[in-house]
Parts: sequence; structure tokens; C-alpha cells
Amino acid sequence: MLKLEGSFVALITPMKKDRSIDEDAVRTFVDFQIEQGTHGLVPCGTTGESATMTHAEHKRMIDIVVDQANGRVPVVAGTGSNSTHEALDLTKYAEDAGADAALIITPYYNKPTQRGLIHHFTTLANETNIPIVLYNVPSRTGRNMEASTTLELAKHKNIVAIKEASGNLGQIMNIIAGAPSGFVVVSGDDSLTYSICTLGGTGVISVAANVAPKLMASFMTNLIQGNYTKAREAHYKLLPLFKVLFIETNPGPCKKAAELMKLAGIENWYLRAPLVEPTAENTEKIRTVLKNLDLL
Repeated sequence: MLKLEGSFVALITPMKKDRSIDEDAVRTFVDFQIEQGTHGLVPCGTTGESATMTHAEHKRMIDIVVDQANGRVPVVAGTGSNSTHEALDLTKYAEDAGADAALIITPYYNKPTQRGLIHHFTTLANETNIPIVLYNVPSRTGRNMEASTTLELAKHKNIVAIKEASGNLGQIMNIIAGAPSGFVVVSGDDSLTYSICTLGGTGVISVAANVAPKLMASFMTNLIQGNYTKAREAHYKLLPLFKVLFIETNPGPCKKAAELMKLAGIENWYLRAPLVEPTAENTEKIRTVLKNLDLL
């Protein structure tokens, strides 16, 4: 059974100057994350720039991360699309590749109704056996998945969790309060993780864990164990990092931080267009936060 608990990193994808995926660096980065205490790996999400990956690249990334993790920590593969057919193809691939779960975003751009969302996710859950983690991020997709929709989907035996990034704590509390046994809520917003987990959430799929994996793992361990005073101190210590990593569109600031840190000894942290690297002014703000956290 998947244990979706703790700090799961929404992996940034190392890319070379020609913007091809640096496969050797991906393997190095997976090892670095596990060695630093990260509880789980999430490749091919928004933070991994899945929107600009070809399907072949997407599948290759899943293969590499599953292979390199080698069962040491769970792998939750991003397999979403705004096409149910494409999402099903990617989800079946992740299942066959040995991923522990699939993270599936609500379809973006075409803005399905709540009934459409239920049909989309139910189709995926009916036609695969891999545990499914719903992903609600209306700022990216243009459509919020309402609590009643999530709770209806939570009745399906293959739908085991939701990554909630709506920023709506009222909605998140309604999901936690009404969820059936075995269905969990994880934070999709680093800055709200403390609040969500004290309300009953079990973890975070984190951007900040890319550059501060040890700090995030410790933060989450204290939350899981109910050490709320220590966790609150860690939250406020990390809050400037949570904020600066979204000073421009994610994952631009995170990749810039990785470049500044020479993270895991990896040099290739380029972005794919249409994303561009942060401005010089914002780069200095990122540098300052990293220095204050002794990450530089």
C-alpha cells in the first residue's frame, strides 16, 4: 500500500543547454534527494516542466526515476493531461513501469464541469490498477475541483489521495472532514503545509524540497509526529524560501536556486521556453534567501 506521508519532492528536471533532458543528472538528483531524507519522488509534474515534454520524454523520465529509486522511496509519477485518452495512456505506462502511484491533474484549458471531472477521473481509475492521486491547482488549470467532487471520487477504491493546491483552507477542511478511511490529503502549496497538516493532512508534494530536502524532511517529520512547536519554527524559518521560489513562474526560481547552489554537483539546470530565467533583481533575492538558510 502506498504511504503518502511526509515530504515528497516535485522534482525539477535537469536539462542541458540544448534543452534536452540530462539523464545522468536525473539519476544523480534522485540519489541526492533520497540521501537527504526526502520521503518520496514526484517526477513529471508542473515543477518538472511536463507541459513541454514530449510523450516519449515523459515516459523516459518515469522509467529513469523508477529505476534509480529502486524501491528505496515511493515514486508518484505525474501522468495528467487535458485529454482523458492521453492521461490514460500515460497512467497505464506509469503502472507498467512500476511507479507506486499516479498524480493526475484536473484537465486544463478545456475547463470541464464537475460532472466532467468525475467522468475523467473515474475512467482513469476504472481502466488502471495503480493508486491515483488527484491534483487540484485551479490557478494553473482554470477549473477548481470542488470538495463534493473530490469526496465523490474518493469513494473509488483506486483513488487514494488528493494534492490540494487551491489555497482554499475551507475547501480542504471539508475534504479532510468528509474523506472515507484510507483517503488522504496532501498539501500542494509549501506555505500552507503547516496549516493543512495540523488540520489532518499527511504530507506535501513540495517545490522547496528540491533545494532544501533535509530541512523539508525534518519539518514534515515533526508535523507527522505532532511536534507542532518545532514544526511551526521550521515553517517560519522556511517561509522566505517558500515565497521566493514563486517570485516568478515555477520552476524558474527553483532552477535558478539549484544553479546558484550547484545543487548535487549538477550544472545543467536550464529552463525550456516559454519559461525564462529570473531577472537579475529576483536572482539576488533568491541568493539572499539561500544565504540566510545556509544553503549557499
